[in-house]
Amino acid sequence: MDFNSELCSRCKGRGWCGKTCPILAKFLKYFPKNKLHFSGSSPPEIFVGRYGYPQVNTGILSPQEYGKTEEYSLPEIWHKKGFNIEKILNLRSRLIYARFKSKIKDVRKQKRLLSLMQEISLAYKHVDTEVFLKKPPKYNLNINSYTPIIGNPAPLKSARLEENPKVKRKVDYIVGDVDIKAVTAINELYKAKISVSGIIKVLSAGLLGTETRRKLVPSRWSITAVDDTISKVLLEKIRYYQEISEISLFHSEYIGNHYEFLLLPDKFAFEVIEAKIPGSVWNPLLSGRVNIMQDYESFQGRKSYAADVTGAYYSNRLALCEYLEKEKRQASCLVMRECRPEYYAPCGVGILREASRQAFKTKPETFSTIKQALQKAQTRLKLPVSVFKDKSWLLKEYGKQRRLSQWFSS
Repeated sequence: MDFNSELCSRCKGRGWCGKTCPILAKFLKYFPKNKLHFSGSSPPEIFVGRYGYPQVNTGILSPQEYGKTEEYSLPEIWHKKGFNIEKILNLRSRLIYARFKSKIKDVRKQKRLLSLMQEISLAYKHVDTEVFLKKPPKYNLNINSYTPIIGNPAPLKSARLEENPKVKRKVDYIVGDVDIKAVTAINELYKAKISVSGIIKVLSAGLLGTETRRKLVPSRWSITAVDDTISKVLLEKIRYYQEISEISLFHSEYIGNHYEFLLLPDKFAFEVIEAKIPGSVWNPLLSGRVNIMQDYESFQGRKSYAADVTGAYYSNRLALCEYLEKEKRQASCLVMRECRPEYYAPCGVGILREASRQAFKTKPETFSTIKQALQKAQTRLKLPVSVFKDKSWLLKEYGKQRRLSQWFSS
């Protein structure tokens, strides 16, 4: 990944791109009061960092207000309600990240603050919480492409729950089973209709897996782990389904992220090509070039992490697999994403998962040829479609392998 694509995560509002940071400006506008003691309703949300691993920052996020605060945290709600970036930043800026240091294996020691964080992670509704800080919150931002922005960090002295967290029965059962492996637990929760965001929190809090293997999982790792695990299980069935019969095209757009999903009648293969346009969050220099990120897998799957596209790759793949499993079909899929200047602040992988899911809720456009499909995609893309076509591994490979049906077609 080049310098431009990491500029925001390294700069954290210090103006390295030569302009006033719109992210920091929105955060300062709603910066919480400098209180060492406050009460509020956690969305519920927790965060486990990765720096210093295996000793990391962990903590809870809560505003200084009571109420239905779920919308402060969940990408599922943001997308459903059509929140724009300013609205999301408004909500995120009200949260205080009350944190403390933990070793990843401390989950087995029943430490007080860690146990409280785990209780919050289990909840599916807001939890009223009283918080005591050692120092006031800082003007600081945690910016990355995986999670929504986390700001206002402050060292946590103590905290207590003012009510019992509302926990779904299946979550309580799975967390209490110390003999079930994490992969099985994730899929049991998914089949029980627990939201992906909910599963991520429980995994990150170290509450899944067999007793001796349970440990804290940094939030950015748990996001990818859950998306990857669920889609791999779905693919075990999808690879045996009949191929789709027509070239299909789906599309969606949300807060400056435009997607085109091109599905081809073939065995399963998957490719994501992202074009980050100058002025967008991961390519903020207006005079820069378009940054292209690409990762793909064949029918046999990947053996290494999708290091170019990173977490979005697995969120896109999950959305595709959910669609293919519903249709009981398999296909090769090229994902084309334009990250546009309207996307000036990162809102996490979750919004990309929801945007991808939305694409597959609409009726597909069907075509006789790939050329026709790409021409249709071009009507919605800002960049020339050749940016994606010329780069694509999947389009180069498509049709190269002869099928058994071709030998008997005459």
